Amino acid sequence: MHDFRVLRDQVEVLRGAMQRRGKLDALASLIDRGVSLDLERRAVIQRVEERKAQRNQNSQDVARRKKAGEDADAQVVAGRALGEEIAAMESQLASSEAELRSILLELPNIPLDEVPDGDESNNRIEKTWGEPRDAAGCKPHWDIAASLGILDLERGAKISGSGFVVMRGLGARLTRGLMNYFIDVHTREHGYEEVWVPIVVNRQTMIGTGQLPKFEDDMYALRDEDLFLVPTAEVPVTNLYRDEIVDVATLPRGFVAYTPCFRREAGAAGKDTRGLLRLHEFDKVEIVRLTTPEQSPAEHEALTRHAETLLERLGLPYRRVLLAAGDTGTSSAKTWDLEAWAPGVGKWLEVSSCSTFTEYQARRANIRYRPAAGEKPRFVHTLNGSGLAFPRIIACLLEHYQQADGSVTVPEVLRPYLGVDVLR
Repeated sequence: MHDFRVLRDQVEVLRGAMQRRGKLDALASLIDRGVSLDLERRAVIQRVEERKAQRNQNSQDVARRKKAGEDADAQVVAGRALGEEIAAMESQLASSEAELRSILLELPNIPLDEVPDGDESNNRIEKTWGEPRDAAGCKPHWDIAASLGILDLERGAKISGSGFVVMRGLGARLTRGLMNYFIDVHTREHGYEEVWVPIVVNRQTMIGTGQLPKFEDDMYALRDEDLFLVPTAEVPVTNLYRDEIVDVATLPRGFVAYTPCFRREAGAAGKDTRGLLRLHEFDKVEIVRLTTPEQSPAEHEALTRHAETLLERLGLPYRRVLLAAGDTGTSSAKTWDLEAWAPGVGKWLEVSSCSTFTEYQARRANIRYRPAAGEKPRFVHTLNGSGLAFPRIIACLLEHYQQADGSVTVPEVLRPYLGVDVLR
């Protein structure tokens, strides 16, 4: 969410940012309405202050007249009229501010200068690691998993519908092992505090991180209650400090959480719907950081490296991609996508998005810190990333480590968690 003043002092910057995202045509009328509302709001505020000054003067005149034994009826009537006028203007002001806030909630964040303009065709590969396995002769993960008996797509669809899966035997153990391994690395080596959070959140929590109001149709909601299943642990974890002032001495600080994640848009436009590539429910470990604006760029790099470290230790070739403005999420100011190579499907699969949101989320959720005693509170910067998402990691592991006899070698770092060296 933007400050009201962006529509007054930085409206051309805002328009330029929306142009970079390729959204100016769609949002131009909304921005114009916001500018108009802000002008109207300030004019009403001025009139309210003038009427309040008149009312104060009138009250003093009434008191003076009564003290002197003079007639004050006309002044009392005038005072009531002023009070009614002020009440009407304050009601108008509240309505204008509510509409203005709804507009500001709809406008995407301003991308950082280093983010490329344009759509996903302008995404930029900034780094590669590892040697991608030749796709020739490699089976897709759904065939490998079926032969190993660790993935049951048919029964997942039977009990829940398409986009839901059942992991069985060593597949279930692999899922649990990934959760434990990822959390262990983030807590023991990267200094994150582990938290276990609810997967059902209220509307204000979803607004705080930017899922609502814009993406309500993509969320799973509870019938008869204004509650939602989380699309990512980012939502409850970032909102832990909603409407609070965080002690600056604790910044920067990081949190790691595992949750199942629920997204209705899975399989949109019929793309990537086979196997584990795109699901309505999936499991993920999320890392979240709160920091000061000055530390934010370094914290973004650190968080991204924390996710990359896991890929390197799993031995999965990957690349780091800087998303263009038009492919960057609404709340994000800059996003690095980490894509791992899946030779069985011959694709680079996004397994983590590491984003900085500057103060966009913190302003929505009212998360602040005080730089020093006596100073005015400022908004923190929030950052998060997948560390990592399980389904596509499992797909990449099965395809990258598949052997000619149908078995799959288990990466060394996961063997203590699974108790086996090979999936057979």
